[in-house]
Amino acid sequence: MGEITAIKLTSIYEPPDDERLISLFTSDCIGRGYSKRTIEGYVSHAKFFLQMCGVNAGFTELEGFLVHIRDERQYTLATCNNYFASLSTFFDFLEFKHIIERNNIPTFRKRYLRSYKKYHTPETRQLITIEDMAKLVKVPGYPMYQALIIFLAKTGIRRNELITLDRADIDLEKCTVRLKKTAKRSNRIVFFDSETKVFMEEYLNKRHDKEKALFIGKQNGHRIQRNLVYNVVTSAASSIGLHNPDGRLEEHFTPHCCRHWFTTWLRRSGMERTFIQELRGDSRGEAIDVYDHIEKDELREAYLKCIPQLGIKP
Repeated sequence: MGEITAIKLTSIYEPPDDERLISLFTSDCIGRGYSKRTIEGYVSHAKFFLQMCGVNAGFTELEGFLVHIRDERQYTLATCNNYFASLSTFFDFLEFKHIIERNNIPTFRKRYLRSYKKYHTPETRQLITIEDMAKLVKVPGYPMYQALIIFLAKTGIRRNELITLDRADIDLEKCTVRLKKTAKRSNRIVFFDSETKVFMEEYLNKRHDKEKALFIGKQNGHRIQRNLVYNVVTSAASSIGLHNPDGRLEEHFTPHCCRHWFTTWLRRSGMERTFIQELRGDSRGEAIDVYDHIEKDELREAYLKCIPQLGIKP
């Protein structure tokens, strides 16, 4: 797309042509702080859609567009989802600027893209919605179980990393966690938001023991084990229809799916790839990555901006 530059906004109420719409949309994305790569993807998808269907497209046109990219062009499920994620952002902008009355993309996605099993090879791991994650956290009646699930989802840490945490590793005031050093982990400092803090405080305020482990078993009062973490997550998921232990992999919801949820929703919220890699603690693959230093405050700001809010309390 070339260099992305801001443009001078004029009255949005004058009938804009497609080129003008794209320019206004680009400027809006810049103002919202999206990365260059994210903006390029959004703009490319929006341009293609406008060429095919126009700005006043309704559900009939949306269905035709989906059939075109899915069946005629044979795009993968992930690509189709990316297209409609971009279009949702674009039409949200159009609605905000009163160019259209309503953004119909979310309703369309809910009805058509969730029926992907009829048309596509399923993804290898299940990705649940933000709304389903909120339900998942609320299912267990035990504070530690609720805290465990939201902590996994909001930090994206691995199961073993969760198990080895001590109370001394978490700073509730700064909402940070210092993970134990492992071969897989490059960045040991991760963040959580105020929503997660409330659940952690609720759980820790009920602790009256001297056990140093952050998460302890309900029965024995000692550090949790791998099986307990698995059982907490899968039992909660099963109760709301998100986990089928006898089904295929994409019908399972395990602790690792929380890491998948964390990664995917940060990406869909516009976080830069390098920031996501840093939060995940992924090993740096190229020599230049070692010198690509990311300031902690910058990383925290990006995290708080992009991490999904579940809108729930203990």
